[in-house]
Amino acid sequence: MSISSSMNAGVAGLRANANRLATISDNISNSATYGYRRSQTSFHSMVVGSGMAGQANYSAGGVRTTSQRIVDQGGGLVGTDNATDIALSGRGFLPVTTGIGATLQDGTAPMLLTTTGSFRMDANGYLRDAAGYTLLGVPASQDGTIPPFPRDSNSGLRPVRIDTNQQAFSATTRIDLGVNLPASATLPTASGDTSFLSVEFFTTLGLSNTIDVEFTPVALNTWEMSLVHADTGDALGSYTLVFDDAPGTAGTLLSVSPDPDATSDNKVVTINIGGQDIELSLGEIGVGGGIVQRGVTFSGAGVQQDGVGAGNLVGLIIDASGNLEAVYDQGFRRTLYRIPIVDVPNPNGLTALDSQAFRVSRDSGSFYLWDAGTGPVGDFVGFALQESATDIAAELTSLIQTQRAYSSNAKVIQTVDEMLQETTNIKR
Repeated sequence: MSISSSMNAGVAGLRANANRLATISDNISNSATYGYRRSQTSFHSMVVGSGMAGQANYSAGGVRTTSQRIVDQGGGLVGTDNATDIALSGRGFLPVTTGIGATLQDGTAPMLLTTTGSFRMDANGYLRDAAGYTLLGVPASQDGTIPPFPRDSNSGLRPVRIDTNQQAFSATTRIDLGVNLPASATLPTASGDTSFLSVEFFTTLGLSNTIDVEFTPVALNTWEMSLVHADTGDALGSYTLVFDDAPGTAGTLLSVSPDPDATSDNKVVTINIGGQDIELSLGEIGVGGGIVQRGVTFSGAGVQQDGVGAGNLVGLIIDASGNLEAVYDQGFRRTLYRIPIVDVPNPNGLTALDSQAFRVSRDSGSFYLWDAGTGPVGDFVGFALQESATDIAAELTSLIQTQRAYSSNAKVIQTVDEMLQETTNIKR
């Protein structure tokens, strides 16, 4: 009977709008939750009978609902004062694991996904957010480079753990001798005084040592360079430097003897100190830079070396490429981990978990680990979090519509009840 189907349709309408009200209330309650993805309820009609036009009788089929979390639509970014507050400027997710998973350092930690996170070190040095999720990353090699890792598996990921007591340094591998020798000192009337230069370098243990360099004029435009280890007194080498005086190239290196590399104009001398090889760049023949001979003043202001002494950890920072770097008090920075960005073909198919986390499912498709800024994914943004995707104005508008629809369905039930009462009264 059509009147009965009308009541059933009204009840279905009440149930459907109650479901919609649940998603609206969930969205509004999480309007201040960082990284929250809003839920949406969709209505679908139900047809009873053949559905063909021109039927003599019509039965109301009612309505049913489906709810879905819109994971691929995020909120805006807001700045913070914590360097390890991490957000993404585009598509993708951060890999995290559970508190139990953080204890697994063999690549078996279960991987979950999150859209943003405020990560801070706990008592054991793990980078965790307030919900207890630990950030996952690829450990860097000792020299700061990132080794190859599988992109379709989380076996290469490890819970990010920072040793707060560590000291880091970088042994010197190259010294650029940016020195100006006075051309006047090689003239026949010059006194022939030796110029001295002390060059600091750092050993493989992070200790500071010194190389004493002596420059002695021996003839017109010709110098003798002697290298001595200041701490041990060991001689490290002696070289004769001849400088050009032709127009256009005057003051640049003309030759080095003994020649460290006769096949190249770029003269680099390699010295060995206690098993540590250090390259000394003297400059390029006829080009300038390195050691030059000009004017009347000796200057070693251009000397540079690539080593850094041991320093204490003072902070962490993540760059746009996802490199998590340790910052030390002497200004040295070293890459500790690379954080990949996880992407799936259908983000809306992910399984939602507590605390804005998601799990890969059959509907989402298999994941892939991208480097930031490559493929479809965005970049990392440090000192930032992603706000909730809830639009309060839109949710309140939907709330009004839902309330009206619920009241209207209740009115349908009330009307059917009155009609059934009239039908019952026919017998009287």
